[in-house]
Amino acid sequence: MFRLSLHDRIHGMKKLTLADYRALAEFRYQIREFFAFSDRAVLAAGLERGQYQLMLAIKGMPEGLRPRIRELANRLHIQHHSTVELINRLEAGGYVRREQAEDDRREVLMALTPKGESVLADLALHHHEELQEAAPRLVAALRRVMAGKKDGERKRIGKDHHGG
Repeated sequence: MFRLSLHDRIHGMKKLTLADYRALAEFRYQIREFFAFSDRAVLAAGLERGQYQLMLAIKGMPEGLRPRIRELANRLHIQHHSTVELINRLEAGGYVRREQAEDDRREVLMALTPKGESVLADLALHHHEELQEAAPRLVAALRRVMAGKKDGERKRIGKDHHGG
Protein backbone atom coordinates (compact mmCIF):
# COMPACT_ATOMS: atom_id res chain seq x y z
CA MET A 1 0.00 0.00 0.00
CA PHE A 2 1.35 3.41 -0.99
CA ARG A 3 1.50 6.01 1.77
CA LEU A 4 2.24 9.67 1.38
CA SER A 5 4.90 11.14 3.61
CA LEU A 6 3.87 13.71 6.19
CA HIS A 7 5.58 16.36 4.03
CA ASP A 8 3.57 15.35 0.95
CA ARG A 9 0.32 15.25 2.90
CA ILE A 10 0.86 18.70 4.38
CA HIS A 11 2.05 20.35 1.17
CA GLY A 12 -0.67 18.73 -0.92
CA MET A 13 -3.41 20.06 1.35
CA LYS A 14 -5.23 23.32 0.93
CA LYS A 15 -3.75 26.29 2.72
CA LEU A 16 -5.60 27.49 5.78
CA THR A 17 -7.11 30.94 5.82
CA LEU A 18 -7.01 33.37 8.68
CA ALA A 19 -10.63 32.37 9.36
CA ASP A 20 -9.56 28.71 9.59
CA TYR A 21 -6.91 29.55 12.18
CA ARG A 22 -9.37 31.66 14.14
CA ALA A 23 -11.95 28.88 14.04
CA LEU A 24 -9.42 26.30 15.28
CA ALA A 25 -8.23 28.64 18.03
CA GLU A 26 -11.80 29.34 19.16
CA PHE A 27 -12.68 25.65 19.20
CA ARG A 28 -9.61 24.84 21.29
CA TYR A 29 -10.46 27.74 23.60
CA GLN A 30 -13.98 26.42 24.15
CA ILE A 31 -12.61 22.94 24.92
CA ARG A 32 -10.09 24.43 27.37
CA GLU A 33 -12.91 26.38 29.04
CA PHE A 34 -14.78 23.13 29.68
CA PHE A 35 -11.64 21.38 30.91
CA ALA A 36 -10.90 24.28 33.28
CA PHE A 37 -14.42 23.94 34.69
CA SER A 38 -13.90 20.18 35.00
CA ASP A 39 -10.58 20.57 36.81
CA ARG A 40 -12.15 22.95 39.35
CA ALA A 41 -15.12 20.63 39.95
CA VAL A 42 -12.94 17.54 40.32
CA LEU A 43 -10.54 19.27 42.73
CA ALA A 44 -13.46 20.55 44.80
CA ALA A 45 -14.61 16.94 45.14
CA GLY A 46 -11.17 15.97 46.47
CA LEU A 47 -10.06 14.05 43.39
CA GLU A 48 -7.48 14.44 40.65
CA ARG A 49 -8.47 14.88 37.00
CA GLY A 50 -7.27 11.39 36.07
CA GLN A 51 -9.15 9.81 38.95
CA TYR A 52 -12.46 11.27 37.80
CA GLN A 53 -11.74 10.27 34.21
CA LEU A 54 -10.94 6.71 35.29
CA MET A 55 -14.13 6.40 37.36
CA LEU A 56 -16.15 7.77 34.43
CA ALA A 57 -14.43 5.28 32.09
CA ILE A 58 -15.36 2.40 34.41
CA LYS A 59 -18.99 3.48 34.64
CA GLY A 60 -19.29 4.41 30.96
CA MET A 61 -17.40 1.46 29.46
CA PRO A 62 -18.93 0.66 26.05
CA GLU A 63 -21.00 -2.48 25.79
CA GLY A 64 -18.82 -5.43 24.94
CA LEU A 65 -15.73 -4.03 26.70
CA ARG A 66 -14.84 -5.02 30.22
CA PRO A 67 -13.26 -2.61 32.72
CA ARG A 68 -9.84 -4.24 32.74
CA ILE A 69 -6.68 -2.21 33.20
CA ARG A 70 -5.73 -2.56 29.52
CA GLU A 71 -9.09 -1.22 28.31
CA LEU A 72 -9.08 1.60 30.85
CA ALA A 73 -5.55 2.61 29.83
CA ASN A 74 -6.62 2.63 26.19
CA ARG A 75 -9.73 4.67 26.92
CA LEU A 76 -7.70 7.25 28.86
CA HIS A 77 -4.74 7.21 26.44
CA ILE A 78 -2.29 6.56 29.25
CA GLN A 79 0.28 3.87 29.99
CA HIS A 80 -0.64 0.66 31.81
CA HIS A 81 1.49 1.54 34.85
CA SER A 82 -0.14 4.99 35.10
CA THR A 83 -3.57 3.34 35.09
CA VAL A 84 -2.47 1.00 37.88
CA GLU A 85 -1.30 4.00 39.93
CA LEU A 86 -4.64 5.77 39.46
CA ILE A 87 -6.49 2.61 40.45
CA ASN A 88 -4.28 2.15 43.53
CA ARG A 89 -5.00 5.69 44.72
CA LEU A 90 -8.73 5.35 44.04
CA GLU A 91 -8.80 1.98 45.78
CA ALA A 92 -6.98 3.42 48.81
CA GLY A 93 -9.59 6.22 48.92
CA GLY A 94 -12.45 3.73 48.81
CA TYR A 95 -13.73 4.74 45.35
CA VAL A 96 -12.99 1.57 43.36
CA ARG A 97 -12.33 -2.10 43.98
CA ARG A 98 -10.79 -4.94 42.05
CA GLU A 99 -13.01 -7.93 41.34
CA GLN A 100 -12.40 -11.30 39.74
CA ALA A 101 -14.46 -11.91 36.62
CA GLU A 102 -17.09 -14.59 37.15
CA ASP A 103 -16.42 -16.32 33.83
CA ASP A 104 -12.61 -16.22 34.14
CA ARG A 105 -11.30 -16.03 37.69
CA ARG A 106 -7.85 -15.00 36.38
CA GLU A 107 -9.26 -11.78 34.96
CA VAL A 108 -9.37 -8.71 37.22
CA LEU A 109 -12.10 -6.16 36.57
CA MET A 110 -12.52 -2.74 38.11
CA ALA A 111 -15.75 -1.69 39.81
CA LEU A 112 -16.92 1.42 41.58
CA THR A 113 -17.70 1.19 45.28
CA PRO A 114 -20.86 2.85 46.65
CA LYS A 115 -18.67 5.84 47.62
CA GLY A 116 -17.25 5.97 44.09
CA GLU A 117 -20.73 5.70 42.57
CA SER A 118 -21.96 8.58 44.72
CA VAL A 119 -19.04 10.92 44.00
CA LEU A 120 -19.11 10.07 40.30
CA ALA A 121 -22.87 10.65 40.10
CA ASP A 122 -22.49 14.14 41.59
CA LEU A 123 -19.53 15.07 39.39
CA ALA A 124 -21.02 13.63 36.21
CA LEU A 125 -24.29 15.48 36.79
CA HIS A 126 -22.37 18.71 37.34
CA HIS A 127 -20.38 18.07 34.13
CA HIS A 128 -23.54 17.21 32.21
CA GLU A 129 -25.18 20.46 33.32
CA GLU A 130 -22.08 22.46 32.36
CA LEU A 131 -22.01 20.80 28.93
CA GLN A 132 -25.66 21.69 28.43
CA GLU A 133 -24.75 25.31 29.05
CA ALA A 134 -21.51 25.21 27.01
CA ALA A 135 -22.95 23.18 24.12
CA PRO A 136 -24.08 26.12 21.98
CA ARG A 137 -20.60 27.70 22.14
CA LEU A 138 -18.83 24.38 21.49
CA VAL A 139 -21.11 23.48 18.59
CA ALA A 140 -20.81 26.96 17.07
CA ALA A 141 -17.02 26.79 17.30
CA LEU A 142 -16.97 23.31 15.76
CA ARG A 143 -19.27 24.44 12.95
CA ARG A 144 -16.85 27.27 12.14
CA VAL A 145 -14.00 24.74 11.94
CA MET A 146 -16.06 22.45 9.72
CA ALA A 147 -17.21 25.30 7.48
CA GLY A 148 -13.65 26.09 6.47
CA LYS A 149 -14.12 29.70 5.50
CA LYS A 150 -16.25 32.10 7.49
CA ASP A 151 -17.98 35.20 6.23
CA GLY A 152 -16.31 35.06 2.83
CA GLU A 153 -12.86 35.73 4.28
CA ARG A 154 -10.42 34.45 1.66
CA LYS A 155 -7.13 36.05 2.66
CA ARG A 156 -4.34 33.54 3.09
CA ILE A 157 -2.01 33.66 6.06
CA GLY A 158 1.23 35.39 5.13
CA LYS A 159 -0.16 37.25 2.10
CA ASP A 160 -0.16 40.99 1.84
CA HIS A 161 -3.61 42.16 2.91
CA HIS A 162 -3.51 44.96 0.31
CA GLY A 163 -3.96 42.78 -2.75
CA GLY A 164 -0.59 41.05 -2.77
